[in-house]
Amino acid sequence: MTTTPRPKARLADILRVFTAMGMASFGGGLPGWMHREVVLKRGWMSEESFLAGIALGQVLPGPNSVNLALYIGQQLRGWPGAACAFLGILGPPFLFILGLALLYGWMGGAAGLGVVLAGVAAAGLANSLTVGLRTARRMRGWWPWAVAVLTFLAIGVLRLPMIPVVLVLVPASIALAWRAGRHA
Repeated sequence: MTTTPRPKARLADILRVFTAMGMASFGGGLPGWMHREVVLKRGWMSEESFLAGIALGQVLPGPNSVNLALYIGQQLRGWPGAACAFLGILGPPFLFILGLALLYGWMGGAAGLGVVLAGVAAAGLANSLTVGLRTARRMRGWWPWAVAVLTFLAIGVLRLPMIPVVLVLVPASIALAWRAGRHA
């Protein structure tokens, strides 16, 4: 079985692609975008290697998307590639947020700033709801819905601390998924 050689990614291209992803992404969805850019569009990486990166990114501490960016950059061009991916995915967004914080400190009392921030908050909420709806479409059976409702009630309504809620609901979710898998 022969494998087709993958195009070699230049460091400048890695930096450019990850900068675009970092600046345009709000909330989730980065692994899907990375897959489209790195595997489908540019052919820099195989599907299997990308999926291995996702698995690795999920078990390592830190944000999954940053771990995945580091993995992709390292696979493409070694440590210089990892550095370019890291700087691209976090550098410009960090500078943008820092600039917004400075602007807010300078114009904190300006009329209308509260309205602008409320609009940004509404956009963030809409993005979170969109991700939630995409996830809900894939939920099968009654138990995922029960866990989602319990999580919402515990954290959103009763305002219980998130860590104890997660420590209770994650093992319950795993047990329910295991039980459902055995009966499927």
